[in-house]
Amino acid sequence: MLYWGSTLPMIMGVVRLDNLYRKSQLDARELLLLESELKNQGKNMVVAYVLWYFLGMFGAHRFYMGKTGSAVAQLILTLTVIGLIVTAIWWIVDAFLIHTWVKERNAAVENRLIDQLWSSRGYSPVQF
Repeated sequence: MLYWGSTLPMIMGVVRLDNLYRKSQLDARELLLLESELKNQGKNMVVAYVLWYFLGMFGAHRFYMGKTGSAVAQLILTLTVIGLIVTAIWWIVDAFLIHTWVKERNAAVENRLIDQLWSSRGYSPVQF
């Protein structure tokens, strides 16, 4: 049984395909509302990469993505000489992770919004 209200990992695109199906069942007004709310509540890829590039050594991109614990750790490590070396490696690795973080975050937000739209119609967010 799949619970669409939970934040499932996008294994083989199952959640993504279900969202496409459920989006195809929405009318034009609901689609506009979904896109508007997704733009307001989702994360922007460009903003995440700009923060990573200019303030990444201090963990700004991690704060933006809601990863506060690791952002604080990165900030503290940056203030020490040995930690600066670790943070530099961490900064490079994050360049490859940001894209996935933003996509997963936006998929989770979209999933939650679709659940809300479906529940306002009287449908249960639990499928299959």
